[in-house]
Amino acid sequence: MAELTNSRRAWRIFRRNKFAVGGLVFILICVVVSVLGYLIMPDDTPQANNMLLQISLKKPGTTFTILRLKKADSPAKVSFFEKMLSGQPDSFSEIPVTAYSRAGDSLRVDEYIGDEDKPEVKSYFAPEAKRGNTWEIVKKTYWLGTDMYGRDLLSRLMLGTRVSLAVGLISVVISLLLGITIGAVAGYFGGKIDAALSWLTNILWSLPALLLVIAISFALGKGMWQIFVAVGLSMWVEVARLVRGQVIAIKQMEYIEAAHALGFGNVRIIVKHILPNIIGAVLVIASSNFASAILLESGLSFLGFGAQPPMPTWGGMIKEHYGYIVMNAAYLALIPGIAIMLTVYAFNLITVGLRDAFDIRSQNIRV
Repeated sequence: MAELTNSRRAWRIFRRNKFAVGGLVFILICVVVSVLGYLIMPDDTPQANNMLLQISLKKPGTTFTILRLKKADSPAKVSFFEKMLSGQPDSFSEIPVTAYSRAGDSLRVDEYIGDEDKPEVKSYFAPEAKRGNTWEIVKKTYWLGTDMYGRDLLSRLMLGTRVSLAVGLISVVISLLLGITIGAVAGYFGGKIDAALSWLTNILWSLPALLLVIAISFALGKGMWQIFVAVGLSMWVEVARLVRGQVIAIKQMEYIEAAHALGFGNVRIIVKHILPNIIGAVLVIASSNFASAILLESGLSFLGFGAQPPMPTWGGMIKEHYGYIVMNAAYLALIPGIAIMLTVYAFNLITVGLRDAFDIRSQNIRV
């Protein structure tokens, strides 16, 4: 009952912090975008990798007329959940055009090649009765422009949200499982066990996080799951140090001595009597580590150790386009950079709100 009362009190304090609530709302929007994924993306092909090289490097808000022609070997429709998770392979090939007209069963189009080149005139057999089944004319607006390969930047940015949040979530879960276990054992039992585990955490604490993640990535290889594990294994030290200090302080309390006197086992005392009383500090460090994980993943992708192309990641998008900052297309690198900045800032606001709500003043928690 006391824990429930404390949780309600902490939630009331958190809600009074408008900045923290704003950060939470932003993160919830990112979560919705990540979950819905391909269902709400303009380009719902796998990895948002539909390339139209003719319209590469177009400014935000550019609109094109697109001729869509049915592919001879068009892929089958996937289920609702398969589309939400992996996208729908496109059954049409797309051709940007500047003008089109019909002449009997033929469709004459002026195919767009480039701003400085004359359109190429082509004709396609396109019976009116089969329109929609074999061909169609649509208008597409690229709200954030196109990248160097003619892909929709908005779709790749939205899919990058899923990658960043997934890396943050799984990495934080791994770091919490390891950190809470090691920190609780070291703080509760003390002695040689504490000395050995503290020595290990201090060694890892002295290594730069990015270098440690790169070293683990070299050992595990390149790929999404390897990044999850690498980032998680590099972040548990902070959790372990925090939990160890909290456990050392709490195990001196009278109710812990009473639990020993009643004959409760060590595991039960740790799980049911100590850990519930440090949940506030754990939530604060978890929120802080979430932001750190997103930064680490972005740094790894920028260096080429993260998720491999064509999977879109914010760091990878910056890597592909940072050279365009001085070529009148700075938005290609600035947009994913702003996305990283806003997401990390939102998590930091939540961290500050949680710290104030649970009245945590530990120096081990960095915001």
